[in-house]
Amino acid sequence: MTNSNLKTALFILRLTITIFFAVWAFEKFIKPETTVAIWAAFYHVDALPLTASYAIGVLQSAAVLCFFLGILKFWTYGLLMLMHGVGTIFTYERLFDPYTGSNHLFIAAIPVLGALVALFLLRESDTLFTVGGNSR
Repeated sequence: MTNSNLKTALFILRLTITIFFAVWAFEKFIKPETTVAIWAAFYHVDALPLTASYAIGVLQSAAVLCFFLGILKFWTYGLLMLMHGVGTIFTYERLFDPYTGSNHLFIAAIPVLGALVALFLLRESDTLFTVGGNSR
């Protein structure tokens, strides 16, 4: 693989992961009640106020924007990988029972996590359309 192909592939990963996370970030503003329900169902936080959804959305949106721009790669790539990893772990029951209801949709979290790990490991090479190219 040429260096140009690698940079293009990493940009495609970064772009598509940004789209994936942007949907979740925007949902916190568009349908904050969904965030409250998700936190109750998966994280056992039963009293999350709607306003917390907006605060989480602001923080998540900022992290996703920095991720997309390639700013502070170690921290932003690592943060998104950690956020998604924790979310994936908390859905383990659905991962181990993929053929009940719509649980098979949760399996998509696994390749996304793999893409995040790969992008984190290759962050030094991910410089196409980034701001500054800094990895720290």
